[in-house]
Amino acid sequence: MFRIMSFNLLCWGEGHRNYKHRIPLVCQIIREAKPSSFGVQEAHIDWMNALKAGLPEYDYVGVGRDDGKEDGEFSAVFYLKDEFTASNSGNFWISETPDVPSKGWDSACTRIATYVKLTHKSSGKEYIHFNTHLDHIGRIAQINGAKMIQEKAASFGGVPVVCTGDFNVSQGSDCYETMISANMGDARTLASDSDDTYTFHGFRPEEIRDIIDFVFVDKATVKPVNFKVINKLIDGEFYSDHNAIYADIELI
Repeated sequence: MFRIMSFNLLCWGEGHRNYKHRIPLVCQIIREAKPSSFGVQEAHIDWMNALKAGLPEYDYVGVGRDDGKEDGEFSAVFYLKDEFTASNSGNFWISETPDVPSKGWDSACTRIATYVKLTHKSSGKEYIHFNTHLDHIGRIAQINGAKMIQEKAASFGGVPVVCTGDFNVSQGSDCYETMISANMGDARTLASDSDDTYTFHGFRPEEIRDIIDFVFVDKATVKPVNFKVINKLIDGEFYSDHNAIYADIELI
């Protein structure tokens, strides 16, 4: 069984919620969950360096979305480096020119998707982990981003696929329905042991309780056993404006 996590870190934050103050909280959440692999959203280069320093058991693939190097937010995939071998990794931009840093369709921001094939060293089992952060404004860009992920996932010829991300849409939206078309499904609804908790709260859970973060899986090759939202404070403090989520999966 493998644990797949999605985690929007919140790039900056103000006052005591500035990212520098939340680094140990974020690392604690990840360390306690111990995912096999996890996708991050809103991770600028300082976040990436902090995660590498704070979680030395993980390595990652991914690039900054603004220049394809270190500038802008990463949608990186981290993995336990002693347990997995990474190969066939890459990135594409959610735009009409996916091979270069670019903003597409009606998108307000430059958006990127990252993927990697992970091979479990002891069992030889493998899966592709996609991760993305779709636009918060552009409905066409959201739908086309989902289509691009679906098409790229299909190109791996039946290798099990998982896809994490902040999709900035709710269940039932056009983008969500596109993601669960064909072979893909939502681990939240597929797992027999699931969690109906919200994922985005904006530090105001008494007012905001949105479900916009997901773990999608290829239903033909991946079985979600359980799904969990990490909805808690650490010493009275929020670790992000999103709750991290994870699914424990079996490869069929």
